[in-house]
Amino acid sequence: MRYIIWIAQPADSERAMQKRNYTICQSCGKNLEYTDCSDRRAPPEDARCKVLSGWLSVSHWQGMEAVNHYDFCSFTCLQRWVESQIPKVPEVFLKALEGE
Repeated sequence: MRYIIWIAQPADSERAMQKRNYTICQSCGKNLEYTDCSDRRAPPEDARCKVLSGWLSVSHWQGMEAVNHYDFCSFTCLQRWVESQIPKVPEVFLKALEGE
């Protein structure tokens, strides 16, 4: 008589469920690694909600079903990014106005 025994490999399934992700501060480039949470398991030690505590996330709506998501490690980095999004008046134009 022959028996076939299948042994489950929980380590493999856990690894597949705990995919590693990264987030990058859009201003300074600081990056963090985290694991997504699962509805079926307790949050991992490096869950996104724990790792990104204190970070700021911004959703920038571009149009219908077009949303860009940005992460920032501090208010200073967020402020730098916001300022970089504002169009600047060229210096040459401002100097030309001074002469009038």
